[in-house]
Amino acid sequence: MKRIPLIPSLIVAAAVAAMIGLGIWQLHRAQWKKDLLGLYQANATLPAVAFPAVPTPADERLLFRRATGHCLEPASWTVRAGRNRAGESGWSHVALCRTGAEGPGMSVDLGWSRDDQPPKAYRGGPVSGVIGSDRKHILLLVADQPASGLQPSAPPSIADIPNNHMAYAVQWFLFAATALVVYVIALRRRLR
Repeated sequence: MKRIPLIPSLIVAAAVAAMIGLGIWQLHRAQWKKDLLGLYQANATLPAVAFPAVPTPADERLLFRRATGHCLEPASWTVRAGRNRAGESGWSHVALCRTGAEGPGMSVDLGWSRDDQPPKAYRGGPVSGVIGSDRKHILLLVADQPASGLQPSAPPSIADIPNNHMAYAVQWFLFAATALVVYVIALRRRLR
């Protein structure tokens, strides 16, 4: 009589348990993301706040909220791939503004263009818009009114944030089931 191999069975059991654990973790992540998106929806309805005068790591309580700030003058410019409100691809022009506070100041997306050269005429002033974050997860104010010569950049959109954790959970559970089925078939053949 042939025996069930112990080591391969333990390896498959550990792998299946790990996949089920990852699926459960993704279910928790799906709920976390749902709650986070709800917070962002609520933020969008709150009154405007003063934009932080110094670079601040992205704070979920501020993202997608309306804000106002004052750019005394742009200290430097960066460009990044971006879209305008019509959805066209091009360049978003981000000014790192002096604010009068210690530190480098606030980041403001002052508009979009097809050209990657920053606007020369912008010297600063009051800015209002929607709070988003840059690629380094630092708060960024996307201005409602663009600088002269630019078009308005697309504001941050909650619709652009995926919540695909439920699909990942299903995927992990299917991997676990597939591994189990394949191993049972292999065992049956071996034991014949």
